[in-house]
Amino acid sequence: MIGVVVPAHNEEACLDACLGALRRAARHPLLNGEEVRIVVVLDDCHDRSAEIVMARAVTGLRLDARNVGMARAHGAAHLLAAGARWLAFTDADSLVDERWLADQLSLACDAVCGCVTVEDWSMHSSAVRSRYQAHYQYRDGHRHVHGANLGVSASAYKAAGGFRGLSLGEDVALVEALLANGASVAWTALPRVVTSARRVGRVVGGFADFVTGLADNDDRAAAVA
Repeated sequence: MIGVVVPAHNEEACLDACLGALRRAARHPLLNGEEVRIVVVLDDCHDRSAEIVMARAVTGLRLDARNVGMARAHGAAHLLAAGARWLAFTDADSLVDERWLADQLSLACDAVCGCVTVEDWSMHSSAVRSRYQAHYQYRDGHRHVHGANLGVSASAYKAAGGFRGLSLGEDVALVEALLANGASVAWTALPRVVTSARRVGRVVGGFADFVTGLADNDDRAAAVA
């Protein structure tokens, strides 16, 4: 069985699209009909996120930690107890490609660190987009780590100690633990995920803050005006 974990804190605006994309990936013919279980960890949600989960053929777990590391770990523990052999992680503001799971598994390694693509830059200036694209390495052999595009075998995950209860950098900490434990990691552009460039994220210092931080003083003044 393949398990997918999605942490969510008040994600009603994008969660349904995220889950729709995951269901398409779960039905890909290259998975040969293997069961895929999707778990959404509803971490201190006060919006319609729980209703959206209940309307889908996915599992919702409640948590009141406001901590993405704990949320990912909670979902992973649930899936491991159910017998998952592979754990895949994404974010509620992201859309995985229909080949996402099949591509992760095709690499035949202990863990997969994928890239992310931003398609909607409407909340940012062209300068921010240019700075981001100049910085980002969308290629095999990159060294980016994204919780929105991450996969790991159950055995490697458990041997590395799993996700730590970190409110930021939980994905990087896991990959560092995997490498320290001798796991084989694929740094690849193959599994595709489109993610949001929203200005306000759910984690202080996370991807949204990184992108927003690329703005110059003129960009920031325009955003406030």
